Amino acid sequence: MAYSVNISVEAPIENQIQEITYDGQEIYQSPLTVSESLAKYAQKIDFSKTADIVEPKKEPGDIPDDKSDTDSKDSIQSSLWPWDTVRNKLHSALQEVCVLADVLAIAKEKRYMVLDPVPQEPVETKSIVQIYARKKALAGAASVLLTGVERLKTSQNEVVRNKTDFHFELLRLRQNWRLKKASNSIIGDLSYRTAGSKFTQTGMFEVTKAEDDDKTNSPPNSPSASGSTPKNSSALRVTVPSELQGVAYIEVLCQKDQEDLCSANINLLGSGPPTSNPDVHWQQKLEAAQNVLFCKELFNQLAKEAVQLQAPIPHMVVGNQIMATVLPGIQLIIGLCHSTTGDKKPPVPAPSKSDHDHVLEHSLHQLLREVHHKNTHHPFPHPSTGPLGPSKKRYLAGPMAADRYELLEMTKSETLLEQIIKQAQHFFMRMRTEYVLDTIAKEVKDPLITSHWNTLNSPTQSCVKINISTHGYDAVFRTPLVIHVGEKSLKCICRVGKVMHMSYEPQELRDLIFCHINQHQILAVQALAKTMGWQFLANSSHLGLGSVEPLGNASSCMLASPNGDRLIAVRCEPQAGVQVSVAHSPRSDFFPSRLVTERKWEHLGGQFRDVRLEKMEGRNFLHKMELLMASLTSNS
Repeated sequence: MAYSVNISVEAPIENQIQEITYDGQEIYQSPLTVSESLAKYAQKIDFSKTADIVEPKKEPGDIPDDKSDTDSKDSIQSSLWPWDTVRNKLHSALQEVCVLADVLAIAKEKRYMVLDPVPQEPVETKSIVQIYARKKALAGAASVLLTGVERLKTSQNEVVRNKTDFHFELLRLRQNWRLKKASNSIIGDLSYRTAGSKFTQTGMFEVTKAEDDDKTNSPPNSPSASGSTPKNSSALRVTVPSELQGVAYIEVLCQKDQEDLCSANINLLGSGPPTSNPDVHWQQKLEAAQNVLFCKELFNQLAKEAVQLQAPIPHMVVGNQIMATVLPGIQLIIGLCHSTTGDKKPPVPAPSKSDHDHVLEHSLHQLLREVHHKNTHHPFPHPSTGPLGPSKKRYLAGPMAADRYELLEMTKSETLLEQIIKQAQHFFMRMRTEYVLDTIAKEVKDPLITSHWNTLNSPTQSCVKINISTHGYDAVFRTPLVIHVGEKSLKCICRVGKVMHMSYEPQELRDLIFCHINQHQILAVQALAKTMGWQFLANSSHLGLGSVEPLGNASSCMLASPNGDRLIAVRCEPQAGVQVSVAHSPRSDFFPSRLVTERKWEHLGGQFRDVRLEKMEGRNFLHKMELLMASLTSNS
């Protein structure tokens, strides 16, 4: 037996959940309004399931049927519901559209119906009226074209004359310079704050509209006030402070006993136009003013470092000059040259073109770019995400187990003046090395000395490779040397890998080159003897016999012919040069006596006789030794 239970179904009080956020918050859907509910219910109507209600026509002779009338009335009353009129209108509209579609289909096939335009009576026209109408239309079109041409000409003339708009010029100014809005004008900034500038000079400049200035400053009868073209073609007027006007540069001069050795200039623009001229364009005026600010700020920083540094010979700052000792007897002078329109000459005379060194100037500019790059590219984290902290090396000091010495080295930093002095020291060391090598290459003709300077060098270190070889015997033997030119010292890497350190004195490098020349001659003779079939008997790079040499030690070697009956002794001295002696075996001057009766002693080598190399034929020393070995071999 089934039991029925009554269940009441009611709409939920709460609204439906539309979205659940990540934190668990539920967003409910707002309840529908009356109009929205009506539209929702209207969408559920299905108009295709409607039945047509047709009322039958009554004939005059028909007898009315009460039952049928009552049924039709009941059906009509049941069909009348709120949307009945809408359904009927849509149904009639659908019928009209279907009829129209059938008519168009028949007309498109052109089989049953032809749609031709209804002929109308021709309108009587006059030819003269058409001519006047066409002429008027052409005149109107021509006037439009001429007006456009005039506008194009006007705009082109304005572009040629640089008659740009004030706002367009201001946009170009904002793209290159920092600006901010003041009470009644625009103020700009020229300082180097992005590079860590601590200079007291603000570097502010004022930007105003040129037309307003011309109207207010010019008299009523002047051409600019009357509306004619002013001299200044820019729509902006830039005013810079008086202390930033003019031309400025920093001169670096190296002197030795009041003699100028080299010089270099540090500036951004070189010699620019005077900034006090109102006709100068604002871009040139601002660039010149920023160059003056750059030179003043750089000199101020160098002067502050010169006072704070503790050098063996104290640096001096007098006026616009900084004097520092680079090497004994050589001074580095850094001067600030700033000239305005009223000054007749700069404080420091301009250097001559012959003394100007472009390599030193390039290294100084490279140094400034490195300083600016370090100030603008701080190690992570950047100031935007966290405070400025230690460098990456100091962050890894703990995991890498850095000792106290490494930590102290990490905290050390070189000032700008110290780096400039080091570059000047390296410049003099390189110049002295070049002078010593060129002088020895001119003095010594045999062997040949070739120097190859590395083109990719740092501002404080250079490298030169020296090849000592004999002309025509390059494949037999050559002596390579590599010299690293530093700031105050030289490091020489010899052929055998031995490293020698030298000071800044050029005489030490000269002595080293001459010693290697002597060693080259001895080793080259030994290599030549092997190719000629001679035997190498002995060799000494520090010969203890003979007179004491003022420079270095004498070297020697002993060679024997293939048969062993000829001996050649070669002695090479740094001052005296090369000496060659020859001995024969058996001895030609052996005479037996009552004391020496055995004939075996006559096979001993005879006395050595010196060979006059200057009288022999040959291009160089090795060529003469080759001819001598060949001659002694053929005579044996």
